[in-house]
Amino acid sequence: MIRHRPFGSEHPYLETPDQRVPARPLAGETFELRVAAARSVQTVTCEWIDPSRTLTFPLVVEEAVDAPQATEDDSHLALAATAKRGARVSWTVQAPTLRTGEDARYRFHSTDAAGRSITSRWFMVSPSSWSDEGGSLDVEGASRVVPGSTRWLRDSEGLLRVRFALALGENEHVVGFGERYDQLDQRGLNLDSVVFEQYKNQGEAAKTYLPMPFAHVLGAVGWAFHVETARRCWFDVGASDSTALWVEAALGGGDHESLTVRFLEGTVAEVLRQWLAAVGQPEVLPSWVFELWASSNEWNTQQRVLGEIERHRAEEIPVGVVVIEAWSDEATFTIFRDAEYEVHLDGERHRLADFRFRAEGAWPDPKKMVDTLHEQGVRVLLWQIPLAKMRPSPIGQARADAETLLRNGLVVNEADGRPYRNRGWWFPQGLMPDLTSPEARVWWLAQRQYLVDEVGIDGFKTDGGEHAWGRDLSYADGTRGDEGNNLFPVHYAAAYGELLAQSGKAPVTFSRAGFTGSQAHGVFWAGDQDSNWESLRSCLVAGLSAAACGIIYWGWDLGGFSGEIPDAELYMTAAALSCFVPVMQYHSEFNHHRVPSRDRTPWNIAERTARPEVLTHFRRLATLRSRLVPYLTREAAVSVATGRPLMQSLCLLEGTNDAVWARPYEYLLGGDLLVAPVVAAGTREQSVYLPSGEWIDVWSGKSVTGGVVIDAEVPVERVLVWCRREAWPDMKSLFVDLPALH
Repeated sequence: MIRHRPFGSEHPYLETPDQRVPARPLAGETFELRVAAARSVQTVTCEWIDPSRTLTFPLVVEEAVDAPQATEDDSHLALAATAKRGARVSWTVQAPTLRTGEDARYRFHSTDAAGRSITSRWFMVSPSSWSDEGGSLDVEGASRVVPGSTRWLRDSEGLLRVRFALALGENEHVVGFGERYDQLDQRGLNLDSVVFEQYKNQGEAAKTYLPMPFAHVLGAVGWAFHVETARRCWFDVGASDSTALWVEAALGGGDHESLTVRFLEGTVAEVLRQWLAAVGQPEVLPSWVFELWASSNEWNTQQRVLGEIERHRAEEIPVGVVVIEAWSDEATFTIFRDAEYEVHLDGERHRLADFRFRAEGAWPDPKKMVDTLHEQGVRVLLWQIPLAKMRPSPIGQARADAETLLRNGLVVNEADGRPYRNRGWWFPQGLMPDLTSPEARVWWLAQRQYLVDEVGIDGFKTDGGEHAWGRDLSYADGTRGDEGNNLFPVHYAAAYGELLAQSGKAPVTFSRAGFTGSQAHGVFWAGDQDSNWESLRSCLVAGLSAAACGIIYWGWDLGGFSGEIPDAELYMTAAALSCFVPVMQYHSEFNHHRVPSRDRTPWNIAERTARPEVLTHFRRLATLRSRLVPYLTREAAVSVATGRPLMQSLCLLEGTNDAVWARPYEYLLGGDLLVAPVVAAGTREQSVYLPSGEWIDVWSGKSVTGGVVIDAEVPVERVLVWCRREAWPDMKSLFVDLPALH
């Protein structure tokens, strides 16, 4: 067996042992041909034909590196991410260079130890080259494009990319590009805009679930730009040339291509108000989204869920939302685990009455559970994934649903019409519903309608959304993968929001993936993180950069969700900070119910760390958070109406002030609260910049005149917060009678 795929798996960041490297070579550039082969293959040769020559040359064997091995101590996601894919052998050769206009074709011949031969199909390669002539770069607003910088990349079939520079002033800073984890000011970095599932360590990898080709350029005159495309873009933000921000954008490959770049001017709020009106206006969500969210992947029975919520009540910790992740049969993602029912072979939706729930089962009465939680003032979200699971081979209703998807053409397809199979490590080979198809959307949502209408759930954790790889995938709305893949998570959250709205409920979805337009669809969290200080810092940067791009409802798994539990200091610091971000929530990854527990509940952290004050501290914070709900609700409505970020970095307000750039983690929560987070272990004193005006330390009540840098003491259980003097009379009562915070 031999295999050659010119573009490999189309993983956006990794090459595979069977591809052409680079997949689109430049004229005059050397490139490599790779073939993956079974170990029995003894020889591989390439037959090559171009306008000036016919050649046959051998490939050299090169062992491919296997995936790293997980350990028995790893979580279920770590095990999946590092699963061994099997040993492979890669054969490689440097291909002949090609000149502009010299297209070539090639194929491979192999023989094995038994003398059997295999010949591949023919493959084509067309060298590309840059020129000053090409398509149309359309500019809206006051142009910042450097004259003469625009160039076009073309091969024999059409235009592949456009490249141009934006003038970048010496003292200008660049913030945005969606949710970014590495640093707030992206100046000096290289990045791109592709939706990608980076499992943990996003700050080190410079990859993100939620990119956007949009950014603010902050200096003496504030401006912003948006590259109006869903295709992949690359940005050199003053990295190679300190005077320029270079933009490179993929095009559709046609003979005539155009790209629009929109420039906006004004304050950050003014820019966002204009931009969001065009790409997706956020809406006001109900106040309960600002209450404490609680979850753990090991809360996988009705008894456990109700018990954990009862423990919150017993500990006097106000909780407003529970996210139940491990509720379904893990096959359909629509049916409660161990429910009994008749399989609908035609894929017709079920209703609640179709299910029989055993009294001794995991979920003896889901509706009663939800009703009980509602009586206690707790809203319920259920976990989802936008795939039809195909490994192991589905049976029962999962098989019937997969057959319905295939029979009715409701899935995303490869360019040749075959159903696309997920190429990522999570739920590999899964079918992906084509949510750009009205028929697919209706069918997919109908399977979940009874959960909303009859069970009474209040929202969905719309996990995943990063599973589409391949520039030639085919979507029902006519888009190809090169532009449709980034938009898939937008359609995903929008679809579930529609399901909720149609049933008279607020469209509360809880997503990690997104793109331009996601601002209009629900709540977001920062994805998978370990419990360490690096993750706290990177998540805070992610929240501030996402907010700069119009994401209003955002949070993260406070203290991290994966691996060993956080120590007491990290957990208390993270909880204090999370009290002052738009969404306060904790979550824990599945750990096979091993002892000791890795749940991130405050009582488990207190017990595991032998620090009982953790529980006292969290109780007071949760009480404070409950008191802050009206303020957050009001300020979120202001953000929706005006464009002002709910979680606004001071850098966005004072872009020429070196004091704020030296303290990039400070931000305003709404219009009246200034938050100066602690981001390193052992911090007991912190330098803080206070903007102009009069500020009240919410913990001591002391007044400080702003426009200065001060040194503030930081007790381990506290986040530094000040309130504008004019708002203090109305806010003061929120911070009294909280002795653990004084």
